[in-house]
Amino acid sequence: MSGQEPLQTPTPTVNTVKLRIYGGVPPRETKIGKGFSIGEINALGLTVKEARLLGIRVDTRRKTTHEENINLLRAWLAKLKEHLEAGGAPPKPAFALTLQAKSDPGRVFKGKTMSGRKMRGLLAIKYRYTHHKKWKKKQLERIHKRRHEATRHKGGD
Repeated sequence: MSGQEPLQTPTPTVNTVKLRIYGGVPPRETKIGKGFSIGEINALGLTVKEARLLGIRVDTRRKTTHEENINLLRAWLAKLKEHLEAGGAPPKPAFALTLQAKSDPGRVFKGKTMSGRKMRGLLAIKYRYTHHKKWKKKQLERIHKRRHEATRHKGGD
């Protein structure tokens, strides 16, 4: 029996939110949750890490505890115990996925768009119209001979 597949982990049920658009009456009473709450895990005598090692998904943001979910987990743990004693495969751990941020190869820096230039302070007019900036810019243009002033001299040529 060592070739058996691991048991499917149970899915939690949570109450739906009573929204104003439904007139205070939700379209359905419960929905499938993202994971079991910490209170439901602690009611079984498990820690969050132990639960995740057993393959149980844990939603750390949820604060509610439902008896149906606790009973569902108790029944599943009993089945899992029988399954493992019979030589079945253990469940895969349910740790949180690690996300890697991919760099955008098309965007070298955030100064390409107007919002990016604004964010980096490239649109600030703090020094744009000062005399120092103006004369420094003119001097650089003269050095690189980018303006007509660089080719024309006072004597005309």
